[in-house]
Amino acid sequence: MSDQEEEALKIIQSHHQGVLQSDLWKILGIDSRKCSRIVKRLLDAGLIERVEFRSDGIKTYLLQAKKRAIDPCVILAGKEILPCIGCERECDPEECALLLDWMYHLAFEEFRG
Repeated sequence: MSDQEEEALKIIQSHHQGVLQSDLWKILGIDSRKCSRIVKRLLDAGLIERVEFRSDGIKTYLLQAKKRAIDPCVILAGKEILPCIGCERECDPEECALLLDWMYHLAFEEFRG
């Protein structure tokens, strides 16, 4: 992936409601034709979705990052799920006893192999 494609993807991902393609090329500081090629490559890679959108009677596209399934291995340590999921505490992750314990289990599982 080129630097401009990565930058475009980051911009799209940072706009949770999506970003208009007509705005994306302006943000990137490139022409609309080059932006269309970048968008096509991101679409072909399955990283974004494109929905037709009319703005002041002009057709453009709303670009949204595709939500990808999370690999369960990322949130599991043995049989224990990441404690932060569903947690309502407002804590510092570096000092959270539940998270540190979970990370210990994760490291132990990797060590046992």
